[in-house]
Amino acid sequence: MKIGNYEIYSIKSGMFRLDGGAMFGIVPKVLWNKLNPSDELNRINLSTRSLLLISDKRKILVDTGLGNKFDEKFKNIYAVENISIEDALKQKGFVSDEITDVLITHLHFDHTGGSTKFENGQIVPTFRNAKYYIQKSHFDWALNPSDKDKASFIKDDFLPIKEFNQIEFTDGNFKLDNEIEIILSSGHTPSQQHLKITDGKNTIFYCGDLIPTSAHIPYPYVMSYDLYPLITIEEKKKILPQAFEENWILFFEHDPFTSSVTIAEGKKGFEIKEKDIIPD
Repeated sequence: MKIGNYEIYSIKSGMFRLDGGAMFGIVPKVLWNKLNPSDELNRINLSTRSLLLISDKRKILVDTGLGNKFDEKFKNIYAVENISIEDALKQKGFVSDEITDVLITHLHFDHTGGSTKFENGQIVPTFRNAKYYIQKSHFDWALNPSDKDKASFIKDDFLPIKEFNQIEFTDGNFKLDNEIEIILSSGHTPSQQHLKITDGKNTIFYCGDLIPTSAHIPYPYVMSYDLYPLITIEEKKKILPQAFEENWILFFEHDPFTSSVTIAEGKKGFEIKEKDIIPD
């Protein structure tokens, strides 16, 4: 798919599992289990799916998946089945040294674990020629998180990027270029970044953890992981009507079945109109 100057690719680097109840908050299991059935430990399948944008001048990657720095205990807890983001890129014909820009939505381990890697006994940035765009207020939060979310941040995933002087700190909404706008949300975690790319005709919105899967399109379907779930609902009430009116493509980072959708109005709110516009 092409939007403006950019060819668009979905980069799927793996699967993992999280507790289904935590992923759907107050929604009863009898409802969410129909959408994403859980295993015997109540865990549901989730993907790690990045977005790659290619132009003549830039190669932009949005989020980097889980990475490969974890131990067996971590792998077993989260039922990790993945390849490195570098190998996932190679499958599409690209190499990590080509990447010019890495936009990190937020610094939870399932979004930025692939941002760094082991090399010669040292943890180094995976994309050595890239700028990593991270909101400064979110970076500060990640250094001193709350008791509720501190387990989601692994400092080896992001401190080496700062040590190698590859972070481009951002502050609020901004434009990366004429076609790419970065929009913030703060219900899930402070200052989460979402990429929106448009050429006036076609638009893609990278949902991140604002709407982690297509099953989370209904307003009340928000995660227990969200620090401020009522804010998440209000943010969805801003994004989803605009996505419907302007026929945006919603791109899902964690949906195990569906990479992207457009939405329509249904009897109980917004529902899926078209699936997998950007195939894995």
